[in-house]
Amino acid sequence: MAEQDQSLQDARILIVDDEAMNVRMLEQILGPEGYGQLISTTDAREALPLFRERRPDLVLLDIKMPHLDGHEVLERLRMEVPDGDYVPVLVLTSDGSSQTRRRALSGGASDFLTKPFSPVEARLRIHNLLHTRFLHRSLREHNRLLESRVRERTAELTARTEELDEARLEILERLARAAEFRDDDTGLHTQRVSRIAALVAECLGIEPDEVELIRRAAPLHDIGKIGIPDRILLKDGPLDLEETKLMQRHTVIGAEILSGSRVPLLQVGRDIALTHHEWWDGSGYPAGLRGEAIPLPGRLVAVADVFDALTHDRPYKRAWARDSAVGEIEQLAGSHLDPAVAAGFLDLARSGQLEEGILVLPPESRRPAR
Repeated sequence: MAEQDQSLQDARILIVDDEAMNVRMLEQILGPEGYGQLISTTDAREALPLFRERRPDLVLLDIKMPHLDGHEVLERLRMEVPDGDYVPVLVLTSDGSSQTRRRALSGGASDFLTKPFSPVEARLRIHNLLHTRFLHRSLREHNRLLESRVRERTAELTARTEELDEARLEILERLARAAEFRDDDTGLHTQRVSRIAALVAECLGIEPDEVELIRRAAPLHDIGKIGIPDRILLKDGPLDLEETKLMQRHTVIGAEILSGSRVPLLQVGRDIALTHHEWWDGSGYPAGLRGEAIPLPGRLVAVADVFDALTHDRPYKRAWARDSAVGEIEQLAGSHLDPAVAAGFLDLARSGQLEEGILVLPPESRRPAR
């Protein structure tokens, strides 16, 4: 925790606002919190050079400015962020219209705060965005380090194979823990989804090696949620249209984090992260894939994820009874869910094998998860 606090204090924050009074106010809000590397400008034309020179960890950006407005600055900054990196942008503006909000969020903004704002709320949002930034950076550093180890070990003698396997497993463990940290204190959602998907795969007669691959990759299905703001991920109630669109980006973010690896586990994890919200009838997201165009691991995890979501509390609903959830899976077969995968699930549920094969989370230890 001490290292985490130190990282936040060392964070570089770029403030871009044409009003000097607003800049001073932000400096007064952040200074007492220990943020010692505040970079500011009242000229939007200086934002890009400062970004290139100082490489900030967070950008606080006004919208209505002369010369370049915040939308133009946001577009230019986005082009400067390397692929796979995550530099959050918090938009601070007096224009709280839905049009401005939509344009900012679709342009790459991570969060939106309408002026005048509460200093307490501003500090909390800045803290959360920086925490996500450093978690993402830590993941990338671990990924690069471990992939480097894999390349080195591949060139060594066959006797080092066990060490390679341990390094690959460490990648998975770190990624899974990072996803659980954002959304599920217990981590049991990912375990249950993993177990259910593997059980259904077995029921469908899939080869044992493939079943094991799915079991170990399934916990990564929601890794992309590390890039979703807490105000959306942990919202106590249903999401509006804008929030829903931003929430749906967790599939793409997850795929980007897991892409580019030659490790089969991560390749399957990437497919699962990207496609576990695609629906059999083509009405899902992010690509609207239909039928068998959706990879089988994604279809398996979709069934497991829907059942677990239905049978556990969420911020916007109470848990369904087990039989009602099983009935819903039957109703969704052929529309949302692969009918063959759903049939395998229903066979397990009706025979009692489902409860024997998954973990049951005690009610007192549940925490709502989206």
